[in-house]
Amino acid sequence: MNQAMSAKAMRWGRRLATAGVVALALAGGASAQDEHDPYEGFNRTMFTVNEAIDTYAMKPVAKGYDKAVPLPVKASVGNFFNNAGDLWIGVNGALQGKLPDAGNDLARLLINSTVGIFGLFDVASELGLEKHEEDFGQTLAVWGVSDGGYLYWPIIGPRTVRDTFGWGVDTFGDPVRATRPVSVRNGMMALRVVDIRASLLPADKVVEEAALDKYAYIRDGYLQRRRNLIYDGRPPRLDD
Repeated sequence: MNQAMSAKAMRWGRRLATAGVVALALAGGASAQDEHDPYEGFNRTMFTVNEAIDTYAMKPVAKGYDKAVPLPVKASVGNFFNNAGDLWIGVNGALQGKLPDAGNDLARLLINSTVGIFGLFDVASELGLEKHEEDFGQTLAVWGVSDGGYLYWPIIGPRTVRDTFGWGVDTFGDPVRATRPVSVRNGMMALRVVDIRASLLPADKVVEEAALDKYAYIRDGYLQRRRNLIYDGRPPRLDD
């Protein structure tokens, strides 16, 4: 995937997400089939579009990357981007009132950016500093914002209405976006997309073999995972 293609795809994804949320809001959720998936018709169409994009573009590039790049290099690439994300994770932790966790995240950033050589090595984890996963969608949930229903977008994948808005805020809190010159920024963003997709390759076969309905399998898995993240692995029991 070249830099121009990646940047164009991400811009298209953001525009599509924004336009889609507006359209769904105007539609008012009519023809709801499931309380968690009121826009299922739209979502299944977008899922089909995304499957085509993944099959003919994303997945082949990810496979090439996975085959060509040595494992230690891939590990360092993942560590670098994880380290860059710790600042925004810490900000969201603080916004959620998790001040000790936020301090931990900032300590991880400091240690890995120095001793870990710009984040290429995850020294902080070796020292016992836990890696957290916080984003603005979770922050909104902690503040009491409801999920607004499940959505599926091409390129960016599954979200809820709340998490789609959160994702938009997260993109502006992403330190990689501040990288200059723009050509370097675009290259880094393209590399991150490919690295993430390559890391998901082992899960592809599991999903294909386990799911009678791949769309529903991914939807249910996403919603369950988000619920666990919002409640830090201790979600309250759902009413029967």
